[in-house]
Amino acid sequence: MSDNAPWPTEIRLSPDRRTLTVAFDDGSRHVFAAEFLRVVSPSAEVQGHNAAQRQTVPGKIDVVIEKIDPVGNYAVRLHFDDGHHTGLYSWIYLAEIGRDHNRLWQRYLDEIAEKGLKREAR
Repeated sequence: MSDNAPWPTEIRLSPDRRTLTVAFDDGSRHVFAAEFLRVVSPSAEVQGHNAAQRQTVPGKIDVVIEKIDPVGNYAVRLHFDDGHHTGLYSWIYLAEIGRDHNRLWQRYLDEIAEKGLKREAR
């Protein structure tokens, strides 16, 4: 890895499977709700192939992470209980969404409000 690339020192799923903690070698530590990770999934299904195709994913407040699979030495695949498992969460992506969590979360909340969607499953 380059000197600027983050490297995880800990990846821990909480016993209730609703929170993932990721610590990096630069001292940063991010605690992610499963709901947040699901709605910002790096998958093409959520992100699309460009910004105009990005989807707002409602109804994930109760989603849990069923399983975490390592992908090479650069990422993990998260399996959610709603069947979603196509996003590869690279170390770089996890560090970025950790640093930008508040803005990304607020954007999500604003989008679901603007579109009349709910965080709760219907």
